[in-house]
This record gives sequence, C-alpha cells and structure tokens, in this order.
Amino acid sequence: MSAKNGSIKLVAGNSNPALAQEIANWLHLPLTKAVVRRFADMEIFVEIQENVRGSDVFIVQSTSFPANDHLMELLIITDALRRASARRITAVIPYFGYARQDRKVGSRAPISAKLVANLITHAGVDRVMTLDLHAAQIQGFFDIPVDNLFASPVMVRDIKERFDLANVMVVSPDVGGVVRARGLAKRINTPLAIIDKRRERAGESEVMNVIGDAAGYTCILVDDIVDSGGTLVNAADALLANGAKDVYAYISHGVLSGGAAARIASSKLKELVITDSILPTDAVVKAPNIRTLSIAALIGEAIGRTAAEESVSSLFD
Repeated sequence: MSAKNGSIKLVAGNSNPALAQEIANWLHLPLTKAVVRRFADMEIFVEIQENVRGSDVFIVQSTSFPANDHLMELLIITDALRRASARRITAVIPYFGYARQDRKVGSRAPISAKLVANLITHAGVDRVMTLDLHAAQIQGFFDIPVDNLFASPVMVRDIKERFDLANVMVVSPDVGGVVRARGLAKRINTPLAIIDKRRERAGESEVMNVIGDAAGYTCILVDDIVDSGGTLVNAADALLANGAKDVYAYISHGVLSGGAAARIASSKLKELVITDSILPTDAVVKAPNIRTLSIAALIGEAIGRTAAEESVSSLFD
C-alpha cells in the first residue's frame, strides 16, 4: 500500500509494539527500522534508521503507563521524523492519556489534556488519530485535524456472535456515558439502562440506583475506560441485585492499574472485554474473565484511507 503523495512508513514506539506489528501486518508493510532507547540516566534517544524523506509517516504510540515516558517518546520520535524531512506525520494514539483531565475540576487546577495537545502539535505532528476519546470535545484542543475512531464496530461484531440479542440489555455505568451506551444499544437494537452513582473521591464510586428494569436480561456494561475497576464491580453487583441474569462489560481502554485485574477476576462480572489499545499486563493476560479484542484491522484501515486521502468517517456509517 502506498500513500497518495509518497510512501507510507509505520514507526512504533515502546508503548504497544504488538499492536504496531499487527497493524503493519494488516497493511502488508514492514515497520520502519528505528531505535527508541534510554541513556543511563533514562533520557530517551531516538534514531530513525531508514530514509523517510517525503514519506507519509504514522507513529503508533499509546500514551499509557508509564504515561509520561510514552508521551516523551512520541514527541521525540516526531522531532526526529520532522528533522528527517517526512512529508506528513500522523500520531496514531490508540489510547490518549491525560484525556480525563479535560476541564478545571477546582480552583488552580490544570487542563492537562489541552497541554498535551499543545505539546503534540508543537512537536510537529500534522494529524492525530485516536480511539474513543474520553471526551469528544478534546478534538477541539488541537489546532490540527483529529480522527476520533470508535471501537463500537469491533464490539458489535463480537456481541452479535456471542449473545442472543433478544435477551440483552446495554447499560451505561454512569450518566456521563449514556450517549456512548445509547449508540451501541441502537446498533444492536436492544434496551438501555443507566447506573446512577455517586463518586465520593477519584478512583472510588458508590452505586445508588439502576434506572431501568434489568430483571431477566443479560446486561452489557459499556464504557471507554476501566481503571481501578471499582465502578464496574459495583455496577455488576447492583444489576444482579436487580434481577439481571449475567453481567458482561465491553470497555475500549483497559487501563487496569494497581490491583484492578485481581478485583475484576474476583468479581461477579461474567467477562470483561477490552481492546488492545493498551498493551495488556501479565495480570490482565492471566485473569480468567478478561478477554482482549484486536483493533489492528480498524486502525489499519483508517491509516490506509488517510494515506489515500479517502473518507475515514464512512468506516462508522
């Protein structure tokens, strides 16, 4: 595959090499030879070992844990490519870190998502491609084009293959995720319920009510990020207490920090399904009720369309 105005080059950082290789395989392209390593004091060193002059370059790099290291890798790779005369640089960021800090939550608090957008833009990125942004308005934080892809087609395909849709109910784990959950429910033509919760402090949540009749349904919780897992575990307990048959969860980004994988494994969740936007840890891989869906084909198709100057939004029509 080639770009409309030059060759396609794929460069991988260290955040998710497995996903980068899958995308390269899907596009039938080799990963561009590059060195991304650390000096003794942990400074990042990057060297692009192939000619990229005039090329359409895509950097595959999630800004997941350790977020700061992976963000710096992205910025330095971008600078190296810009100085090597790449024609266009697209940052493919399957998981966009700092997205949860998209507004001031109190006096003298930062809007870190905007700061990160500025850093990426000023480093020399021409376009950003990401997946299921925590807040869609973050696209407006960039002064360059942003393609916000959606994992819903991958999830819908998996749900249709595994469930009897006549007995399925889609559930939003909080009021803020209703639009996302409603979109999925509409795609598979199922009813919708909402968990009304009160969050006392960051990382903790208390389920208060289930809005909707979940009795007898197989419930599917839908959200963009699972971090501590507390919200999902509490939501599953509330749904089962309200008569749900089983509870599953489909989440775009499996952050799963700390003991989250163990918390999910010991919970009443039948299964947590995440994408590979973030490289799964050993704990996640070993968890018996956590399964990963590949988004390589979705991102690969979007990269191919971007390079050929074709529509990306039509992927989700």
